[in-house]
Amino acid sequence: MGGLHAGHSALIRRARDAGNFVVVSVFVNPTQFGPGEDYLRYPRDLAADAECARRDGCDLIFAPSVAEMYPPGDYVRVEPGPLADRLCGPFRPGHFAGVCTIVGKLFNIVRPDAAYFGAKDYQQAEIVRALIADLNIPIRLVICPTVREHDGLACSTRNAGLSPAQRRQAPALFAALCVGRDLILSGERSAGRLVAAMRRVIDDAGPCRIDYMAVADPETLTDVAVVSGPVLLAAAIRLGSPESGVTRLIDSLLVDPPLG
Repeated sequence: MGGLHAGHSALIRRARDAGNFVVVSVFVNPTQFGPGEDYLRYPRDLAADAECARRDGCDLIFAPSVAEMYPPGDYVRVEPGPLADRLCGPFRPGHFAGVCTIVGKLFNIVRPDAAYFGAKDYQQAEIVRALIADLNIPIRLVICPTVREHDGLACSTRNAGLSPAQRRQAPALFAALCVGRDLILSGERSAGRLVAAMRRVIDDAGPCRIDYMAVADPETLTDVAVVSGPVLLAAAIRLGSPESGVTRLIDSLLVDPPLG
């Protein structure tokens, strides 16, 4: 959706290194924003995005207008199913229908052989995986590792909306997930205790709203009570206020504990 950063650069380079003709879509999609979200504040600088993409090996930028993607009479939406009922879903009603609809449109227009998505948006990637499988779309999905800042904060266009104080607080999100990971690797199996430990890290870092902090099945995204195999640690927080602007950050870690 624009505001290209190191995470996007990694996706472009991964596609380029595979020998592909690389197309980058840049489109701030209105149908995946809910009322009161940051659609109007979302960064838009196509010239900067184009230069960034060119440096990383992009061959073509597809940057349609809203009117082109959603002309009058455009009513059909792609519903994502139960994967959208978990994690971010309850806090962003309609968001993933907007994601599925725009991704479906972009796939149909560009007709790529492979699509490159980042692991930071784990739920989105799993929903796109289901979209491709369930609608028999002949595209190979490539999930690339999360790219992080020097202090662990996952690269995100929304990081630009953080105040200096919020930017100092934001790495607590990844730190909390790391605490959960380390506890699992040291033998903790209770999801309740893991969530409590991760929440303490967030609470100690400063004021924010926690949308969710979850220990989930990596495939169904449903909560687990006891860790008995690979799990997804996932969290979303909101920094700021409606008056000054709210920035929502998400992050996740896959953990595969040694069991025996």
